[in-house]
Amino acid sequence: MTTPVAIIGAGLGGLTLARVLHVHGIPATVYEAEASPTARAQGGMLDIHDYNGQLALEAAGLMDEFRGLILDGRQSMRILDRDGTVLVDTPDDGTGGRPEVQRGELRQILLDSLPVGTVRWGHKVSITRSLGEGRHEVTFADGSSVATSLLIGADGAWSRVRPLLSAATPEYTGMSFVETYLFDADTRHPASAKAAGGGSLFALAPGKGFLGHRERGGTLHTYVMLDRSQEWFAAIDFTDSTAATARIAAEFDGWAPELTALITDGDTAPVLRLLNALPVGHRWDRVPGVTLLGDAAHVSAPNGEGANLAMYDGAELGKALAAHPDDIETALAEYEQAMFPRSAEAATEGDDLYEVMFGDNAPHSLVTAFGEHP
Repeated sequence: MTTPVAIIGAGLGGLTLARVLHVHGIPATVYEAEASPTARAQGGMLDIHDYNGQLALEAAGLMDEFRGLILDGRQSMRILDRDGTVLVDTPDDGTGGRPEVQRGELRQILLDSLPVGTVRWGHKVSITRSLGEGRHEVTFADGSSVATSLLIGADGAWSRVRPLLSAATPEYTGMSFVETYLFDADTRHPASAKAAGGGSLFALAPGKGFLGHRERGGTLHTYVMLDRSQEWFAAIDFTDSTAATARIAAEFDGWAPELTALITDGDTAPVLRLLNALPVGHRWDRVPGVTLLGDAAHVSAPNGEGANLAMYDGAELGKALAAHPDDIETALAEYEQAMFPRSAEAATEGDDLYEVMFGDNAPHSLVTAFGEHP
């Protein structure tokens, strides 16, 4: 089977690319490992920025649909000390430029905007290889394969397309988080709900902390951050939810109970998320017929930019291909030349942010930074 444009990965970046190409009359096929759009939960809240994510949605012609997803009030923010003292409490006045939406709902409007059959579900990539002259073959786990004259890897941190371009692989950042949820928090977990406020929560100390978001329906979604080695986390049996919860909670001994309840009273089993990143400034030499976007190209520790950058990458690549319909290589070169410095800058800023949030002066370093950049 041959397809002109093959996009690997139906995340936000790959779907934005497919949508922008569709807007410009360029057909593409998206191959996704998951069996269906509902095969797994799609994460929590995303703040979509007016300088990248929203520009991508404008290019995709989906701003009206996006506005219908915005959860009012979620741009409010609180910074707390470990004893629960509120250090910063900023309301959402509607001027923040980073409205919050649910990731799964955003993904769905992108899926709904594509022609039926654009996404081929249940296509897990086993290997990719060059066929020469800018053509590539993708082989899937079921033994089927597809050849393409343009292959785009939008398949995340552990991309199967990246080896065609680069030998780089993500490495552990030194920090990870444990994901927890409190449901119907205002009724069932009122103290934690009051501490979290109406939007984002940052309760921080050197090397650890709670990052929380108030989602739709009174759900509190928390990332329990810890600066620990992979070996330290590996010694915890996360198949034993009670024991794992107790071990993580022990790292916050003496913290305010309304904060530690974010882990101890979790309504779901705690889930470990190891944070890995490619080298800052990751790039590659131009290889005909293939490129990467989003985490496949520049995964870094979560800093609020990952989804926005992936969507912006997808939109910019789509626009470049539409501008050069008969010259794929010029389009790819233009896209990559702009993407490399853009992603390097975001990764550098993200590393600086982690030092502010979890360095020796936390949480007061974040309070100071916020005062300088409200």
